[in-house]
Amino acid sequence: MPTLPWTVPNTPPTGAEVHVFASRFETRSRWGALKFFLRTPGVWRQVSRAPGAYGAALKAQPLKRTFWTLSAWESPQALKTFARSGTHAPTSRGLAPLMRDAKFATWTAKSDELPLDWAEAARRLS
Repeated sequence: MPTLPWTVPNTPPTGAEVHVFASRFETRSRWGALKFFLRTPGVWRQVSRAPGAYGAALKAQPLKRTFWTLSAWESPQALKTFARSGTHAPTSRGLAPLMRDAKFATWTAKSDELPLDWAEAARRLS
């Protein structure tokens, strides 16, 4: 599972403003990377059913211990609700001590720009 392609759980209205969230995680060890990797399917299932989710993708570089996420949401509240519920909440708390570095970026885009570009996410996370 090096990359999970852009998945669209809900279709946004044409021309709507969407809230974008990108993250980059680097684990302290390969053990941490393995744990992150093993917990990804549960969180992926949750995002694929999340109210207000307009799309999500994941790039995994487990041998480099680095994981990237990119998602689009109806609102900041929809993202916050997702992050604080379901599988994501205990997974993020459990993995936090295993992280060497974590970076986050948010911005707005138009729904017509979906699926989002990894190059833009990388630029904003650098």
